[in-house]
Amino acid sequence: MIAITGATGQLGHFVIEQLLKTVPASQIVAIVRNPAKAEALSQQGIVVRQADYTDQAAFTAALNGVDKLLLISSSEVGQRATQHQNVINAARAAGVKFIAYTSLLHADKSPLGLHVEHVATEKALAASGIPYALLRNGWYTENYLASAPPALEHGVFIGAAGEGKIASATRADYAAAAAKVIAEEGHAGKVYELAGDHGWTLSELAAELSKQSGKPVTYQNLSEADFAAALKGFGLPAGLADMLADSDVGASKGGLFDDSRTLSKLIGRPTTPLADSVKAIL
Repeated sequence: MIAITGATGQLGHFVIEQLLKTVPASQIVAIVRNPAKAEALSQQGIVVRQADYTDQAAFTAALNGVDKLLLISSSEVGQRATQHQNVINAARAAGVKFIAYTSLLHADKSPLGLHVEHVATEKALAASGIPYALLRNGWYTENYLASAPPALEHGVFIGAAGEGKIASATRADYAAAAAKVIAEEGHAGKVYELAGDHGWTLSELAAELSKQSGKPVTYQNLSEADFAAALKGFGLPAGLADMLADSDVGASKGGLFDDSRTLSKLIGRPTTPLADSVKAIL
């Protein structure tokens, strides 16, 4: 059986959608915090089990009979290393034979502060003795397009990435790769640096928004501190605002760019172009 953590999350539900194309529903275990949110999965014949990243015992029970585990990284930045260690310990106790983990693009040398917990998890996997693969995901295009509505309203897209190239892909693109790696054999020991086929700058994103909407949008580059303050002013929690500002600065240093096209080679098709994603949200 194949288990997916965070199965009702933004990435997890795309992974399950992909898995169902090649794996019987009865062989998929969706591990969720809140089973009430997973009723649609149950109705498809998927096995739903409840466990929280903080509860190692519950995870051990949830992984009973599971051969392969897709560990989708926790959304709780600052708690991830401990939470992921709990899951890895549970997997070892339950006899899981393979883990695929969604890490960060070039985690071992990334300028993004986010890399610290991902590196800790990668080390925990290496120490676990369980065969594993690393899915080092770049940025989701959706991360930036969430800022499109206010940018269109005010005519300004703000950030702190300068002219750094961002080789993003959609969640569905990354999910296709995760589903392939967790369903197939032969991926143990592999490290996949996953990113979109074409890099773009925030200036180019602003230009694409202008082109498709017919409304003028310009990019305004801010300092890390000013960008974080602006995000907090929009109501974002302080920790999230600081993380996004740090990530933008990391992007200015090349932290979100990769031109190996490993992702498109893995999924057997081009990644979703930025223009298509912009069109979809408009």
